[in-house]
Amino acid sequence: MNRRLECEALPANCPGSRRRRYTWPGHGLTSSRYRLASARDPPHVTRRLPAQALRNSPPKPFQSHREASSSKMPHRTLFRSEPVSLVQLYLPSELSRPAVSALGELGTIQFRDLNSEVSAFQRSFVKEIRNVDEMERQLRYFGAQCEKYGIQVKAVPQGAVNTRAPSSNEIDQLSEKTSQYEQRLKHLNESTETLEKRYVELVELRHVLRETGVFFDRAHGQQDQIRSSTDVDTAPLLDNAADIEQGDGVGDGQQNQRSAMTIGFVTGVIPRTRVNAFERILWRTLRGNLYMNQSEIEEPIVDPTTEEQIEKNVFIIFAHGPQILSKIRKISEALGADLYEVDEDPQERRRQVEEVNTRLDDINAVLSNTRNTMYAELRMIAETLTSWLTIVKKEKAIYHTLNLFNYDQNRKTLIAEGWCPTENLGLVQNALRDVTDHAGSQVPIILNTLHTTKTPPTFHRTNKFTSGFQSIIDSYGIATYREVNPGLIAIVTFPFLFAIMFGDLGHGLIMFTAAFVLIWYEKSLARVDYGEIFGMAYYGRYIILLMGAFSMYTGLIYNDLFSKSMLIWKSGWRWPEHFEVGDVVSAHQVGVYPVGLDPAWHGTDNALLFTNSYKMKMSVILGVIHMTFSLCLSFFNHRFFKSPLDIWANFIPSMLFLQSIFGYLVITIIYKWCVDWSTTDWAPPGLLNMLIYMFLSPGTVDEPLYRGQATVQKILLMIALICVPWLLFLKPMYLRWEHNRARAAGYQGLPTTHGSQQRVSAADDDDDELAGAVISEEMHEEEEFEFGEVMIHQVIHTIEFCLGCVSHTASYLRLWALSLAHNQLSVVLWDMSLGNALSMSGVTGVIALVVMFTMWFVLTVAVLVVMEGTSAMLHSLRLHWVEAMSKHFEGNGYAFTPFSFEAIVDNREA
Repeated sequence: MNRRLECEALPANCPGSRRRRYTWPGHGLTSSRYRLASARDPPHVTRRLPAQALRNSPPKPFQSHREASSSKMPHRTLFRSEPVSLVQLYLPSELSRPAVSALGELGTIQFRDLNSEVSAFQRSFVKEIRNVDEMERQLRYFGAQCEKYGIQVKAVPQGAVNTRAPSSNEIDQLSEKTSQYEQRLKHLNESTETLEKRYVELVELRHVLRETGVFFDRAHGQQDQIRSSTDVDTAPLLDNAADIEQGDGVGDGQQNQRSAMTIGFVTGVIPRTRVNAFERILWRTLRGNLYMNQSEIEEPIVDPTTEEQIEKNVFIIFAHGPQILSKIRKISEALGADLYEVDEDPQERRRQVEEVNTRLDDINAVLSNTRNTMYAELRMIAETLTSWLTIVKKEKAIYHTLNLFNYDQNRKTLIAEGWCPTENLGLVQNALRDVTDHAGSQVPIILNTLHTTKTPPTFHRTNKFTSGFQSIIDSYGIATYREVNPGLIAIVTFPFLFAIMFGDLGHGLIMFTAAFVLIWYEKSLARVDYGEIFGMAYYGRYIILLMGAFSMYTGLIYNDLFSKSMLIWKSGWRWPEHFEVGDVVSAHQVGVYPVGLDPAWHGTDNALLFTNSYKMKMSVILGVIHMTFSLCLSFFNHRFFKSPLDIWANFIPSMLFLQSIFGYLVITIIYKWCVDWSTTDWAPPGLLNMLIYMFLSPGTVDEPLYRGQATVQKILLMIALICVPWLLFLKPMYLRWEHNRARAAGYQGLPTTHGSQQRVSAADDDDDELAGAVISEEMHEEEEFEFGEVMIHQVIHTIEFCLGCVSHTASYLRLWALSLAHNQLSVVLWDMSLGNALSMSGVTGVIALVVMFTMWFVLTVAVLVVMEGTSAMLHSLRLHWVEAMSKHFEGNGYAFTPFSFEAIVDNREA
C-alpha cells in the first residue's frame, strides 16, 4: 500500500527553483523537495500550487476530514479559526540560530517538542542556556543596585527599533561587558561596605569615649565605697550597692586616684532592645558582683549590612578579677554587643577622640568618592539596562526553542516541526530566504508542509477591538479547531444582553464616555500602570464602549434617563382635563408612541405591573431567540465537518423539541400582544397556565387564545415527545449498525500499539544533496467501537438538552429581574437625593441642591454604573457561557501560542 506525502512547494517551472523527486525504500512514500528561492527570483516564485492541481493530486491519507474542508472558508474571518498547517524545517547548524531569531521576530510558528523524552539537562543547548542565565542574573543584580541607590532605569520608548535579536558576537561582547560591570560594582560595593562598617565602628567608639568620661567620674566619686577586701568573691563589689542603685552614684571626692582602685572594666555598645536581658543575665551570672552603667545614643546607628536603623546604648561594667571580666565579654558578644578598648587616662581618651574624628573625616571623603563612582557606573548601566534585558530574554528564548529540535549529527542539521497559519507560510518562506541570503550560505533552509491527523491549535486573528470579546470566550474554553467561533457573535450579543439589564440613557452615556476617553488616550495610557483593576478596564475598553452604546439604545426604548421619562414625541395617552386633587384618574389611549415606552406610564400606579409583564415576556422572547440562534450554529459545525448523522440525530430533533414548546410560547406571547382585548368578549388567558396544562391535560383549553388551540397543542406535544427517543436512540443505533456492517465486510483495525511512532527517513540517499528529510508521524490505533459508551453519552446529552431547555429559558428571566432592580434603584436614589433638594427653595435649597447633586452623582457612578454594571456584565457572561454556548460549543481545542519575541518582551516583568 503506497502512501503519498504532499508538500506545498514552489512551482516546478519557476526560475531559480530546484526540485528533486525521491521515494523512500520500503515505504512507497514520495515527496517533492525544494530549496528556498533566492533573492533575485521574481515575486511569483513563492506562490503555492493552484487549487486545481491539488484537487487532481492523489489522496492524502495523513489529512483529516476537517482540514480537507478548511480551504472552503476564507482565511481572514472570526467565524472560524484560521487554517493551520504543520510545517517541517531543516536548518543547517550555522543557520539555526539566525533562522530561529528571524522566526521569533515574525511570531507565526508554534514549535513542537521533538525531544519530549529527553530531560532538560540532557539537551543540546544546555551550556548556552546556562551562560544566558548567568547574564540574566547579572542584569537582575544591576537592576537591584539601581533600585538600591535610587537610580531610575531608562525605559525603552514604544516604537523604538530594538526588536532585532543580536548576533553571537554581540552576545559575547555583551557577556564580557556585563561581567566587567559586575566585577567593578562588586568591588565598589565591598569597598563601600567595608568603609561603612569602619565608619559605624568609629562612630560607636566616639560615643563610647564621650560617655566613659562620665562613667569614670562617677567611679572616682565612689572610690571610698569600694570594698577593701578581695578575699571573698561573693562579697558585693560596693559596700552600699543598694544605695548606689537608687541614687545617681556621683560623689564629691574628685581627687581620688585611679591607681587605688583594684577593679577592671568593659565598655561597648549594645542594641537598646537587649539592654534589659543583658542586665538580668549579668546580675544572675555574676550574683551582683559588678557595677554597670549605661546611657542611650541619641541618633540611631545604621547597620551597613542590612541598612536598618538600630537604636543602641553605651555601657561600661566595672568588676574585679580577670575571670569575671572574661565572662562579661563573652556574655556581651553573645548578645550582639560591640566591645571597645578605652584608656583609663583622661588625656589619652581626649587624644583618642581627636584621632577618631580625624579618621571619620577621612572615611567620609573616601565614601563620598566611592559612592560617586558607583553612581556614575550605575547611571551608565541604567541607560541600556532595559535593552540588555530584552536582548537576554530573546537569546534565552532562542536556545530554549532550539532545544525543541532534533539534531542530525551526520549532516549537522537541526530538524524542527511546528504549527503555522497557512496564510503566513509565505511570510515564513521570505524570512528564511532572507536569513540564507544574509549569511551567504550555500546550503538552503528547507521548509515542508506536512499533512497530519493531529489536531492543529486554534488560532483566531484578532485586533485591539475583537481581542476583548475573544478573551471572554477563551476564558470558558478554547474552541475546537475550525468550529464556529462564538467570539464573533458575542461582539453583538454580549453588550446587547447587558444593555437589556442595564438600560438607562444616562447611565449608558456615563459608561460610553468613560470608555471613549480610554480609547482616545489609549496610546498614552498603555505606558502607565495604574493597577490591576484599571488594567482590566483598559483592556476591555471596547467592550465597555459597546455596552454603553447599547445601554443608551435600550434606555431610549425604556424611556429612562436617570429614572426620568423623556417626552420626545407626543404621548399616545390623554389624561382628563378636569379632576380634583386626590382623585384617581385614568387615561385613555388616543395613539401609539413612535419609539419605545410611552412616557405617560412613568409615575402611574400600574406602571410597575405593566413594565413587569412587558419585560418578563420580552426576556423569554429574547432568550428563546438566542438559544435558537446558538443551536443553529451547531448545524454549521456539523455541515462543515461533514457529519450528516449529527444533523439528523442531534440538530433536527433538538430544534423541533425547542420550537414545539418554547417557540410556540414565543408565538403566543406575540399573538397576545397583537390582539386588542378591549374589543373581545373574553379576558386574555394566562400563558403560563396554558403552557403548564399543555402537558398536564393535553387537548383541554379552558381559556382559549385562538381557534383550534387544543389541536395545535396536541400536535406540538406529540412532536416534542417523539423528539426525545429520536434524540436518544438514532445516533447510537446507526453507529452500531454501521460498525456491524463494517465487521461483516471483514474490516478490522490494524494491530498497532496506541501512541507508537513511525519514522520515515531518507537519510540513506547519499546521492541527494538535499537528503536528510525526516518525517515524524504518530500513528494512532483506531478506537474500538463501544456501544455502551456511545449510549451513555447520548443519554446524558438528551437529558441535559431537554431539561436545559426548561432551565435555560427560565434563566433568561434574569434579564427582567435585573432590569427591574436597576430601574427601581435609580428611582430610589433620585427621590432620596435630588428629589428632596429640588423641593426646597431659597438659599437652603441652593446649598441642598449642590450637596445632594454631588452625593447623587457619586452614588450613581459608584453604585448604579460600576456595581450594577459589573453585576449585569457577569449575568450576561453566564448567559453566553451556559445558556447559549452549551447548544453548539465543543471547546476541546488548545490555543495557538507561537514563538514570538513580542510576547516575551511584553511579559518580561511577569
